[in-house]
Parts: sequence; structure tokens; C-alpha cells
Amino acid sequence: MFVTRFAPSPTGRLHKGHAFSALTAWGAARAAGGRFLVRIEDIDPTRCRPEFEAGILEDLAWLGLDWEQPVRRQSDHLTDYAGVVDVLDRRGLLYRCFRTRKEILDAIGDAPHGPAEAVRPGPHPADEEAVLLAEGRPFAWRLSLDRAREALGGRAWEALAFVEEGEGPAGERGLIRARPETAGDVVVARKDAGAAYHVAVTNDDDLQGVTHVIRGRDLFEAAHVQVLLQALMGWPTPVYRHHRLLTGEDGRRFAKRDQSMTLAQLKAEGVNPVTLRAELGF
Repeated sequence: MFVTRFAPSPTGRLHKGHAFSALTAWGAARAAGGRFLVRIEDIDPTRCRPEFEAGILEDLAWLGLDWEQPVRRQSDHLTDYAGVVDVLDRRGLLYRCFRTRKEILDAIGDAPHGPAEAVRPGPHPADEEAVLLAEGRPFAWRLSLDRAREALGGRAWEALAFVEEGEGPAGERGLIRARPETAGDVVVARKDAGAAYHVAVTNDDDLQGVTHVIRGRDLFEAAHVQVLLQALMGWPTPVYRHHRLLTGEDGRRFAKRDQSMTLAQLKAEGVNPVTLRAELGF
């Protein structure tokens, strides 16, 4: 069965771009006779707010969307994601990285081979790591591409791919070979903040049986990392459908900073949701 989801982060109210994405996924599920889920991706406690979550659900209902209950809230399932990180760690696929973002950016400037080398800082020497741990320094768990390639084997690594039913930023579509190396050794967890986005998303897509990931084109590159995690965890890879991004009159894509374009503001100004849906092509 066709299963898709709309998965906003409650860091602000929805805007027109979110409405377009939600309607695209909801419409695809209805056309396929499938299921439409709403998932609240709120693993960042510094930016996510309960009032924004309530506002998001209010906005979706105002648009005329319906979805299955209960809504999955990621902050209620942090132990699930910690379990994934633990599996990857026990398989020897992760390493601790104590380097700050500034230190990594400085290394990019000094690297003789350019930025591609800098996103793969590699593990610290054992004696250095022991000292840093003893000092209680914060660190991130990074996924080692070298170890992941070795764990999968050369053939499986070369076979990493996903089906794109929409279109990537450069017109990519069809069967696409995944290139997780372009993202480097991504952070999968932090000592003080739990699991990162890619872990939570891939875990939930598998758990909820998502068959089609329908989202904005700005997340196209994330698919390359997520395909690797799916392969490492033995999870199926959904079909991806990345859609165009809406832009304003100035040519910039809508963002949460554009308060005048939030659905709450449009509603307050008396905009009819049927009119807005027609404007967005639905």
C-alpha cells in the first residue's frame, strides 16, 4: 500500500511552501488510495515549541487535510533513535569527533585537497581521545564512510541507489546512484543532544511503513545519506519524490521568517482555504 507523510518541524508556523508540500503528499496518497501520515519532527529542543506544533495541526486542518491518528511526535521516541545509534556504534561504524564546527571550517581552509576532505575529519588518536573524554569535552558521533563501505562490501556500496519520481535540483530523476560520500562523515548523534535528523527520519520511515517520501527539492541531497543508513540497518528504501519549491515575488523561496506568508496570517486576513488551494494548484 502507498504510504506517505508530511513531517514538519515545529520551529514556526506553516507558510505557503509548507502548504504546497503537504497538499502534494496528501493528494498523492488520496490518488493512490493510500495512507497519509503527519509526523512532528521535534528532536531539536532549542528551537521546537509546543505552541508551534499545535499551530501546525491547526493550519493543516484549516487547509482541509485529514490524516491518520495518532500523530507521531519524535521527542516521545528518543530511545528508539538512541537504539539505532547504539547498533551502528556496536558494529564499529561510528567514531567520536570532538572538533568544533569552527575547527572543521578552519581545516577546510588549510586542506590541500579542498572541502571534500574536510567533512571527513576522521577519529582522534586513541591517546588524544582518552584525554578529551576524561576532560568531559562534548563530542558528536560521526558515521565513518570508510567503515560503512567496508561493512557493506564493494558491490553493495556501488549498488546504493534510489528511485526519484520527482526531480532533483539538476533535473535528476529515475534510478539514481546514491552518493553518500558527498556529505562526508555525517553526524548521527551528539553527546548532549541525542540522535540527529537522518537517524530519526530513516527510523520513522521504516517503522511507519512509508513507501513514498514526498518533500521539497531542498532535501534531495539528504536522500543520499538516508539510503546509506537504510542499507546499513537493513531497512527498505522508499521511493523519493522531490517537488519544486515555491518562491515569492522576489524569487526567494518561502521561509518561516516570512511572517506575512504564514497560513495563520493569511487566515487572519480572511483568505479562504479553498482559494489558497486553487492558487497552489489543488
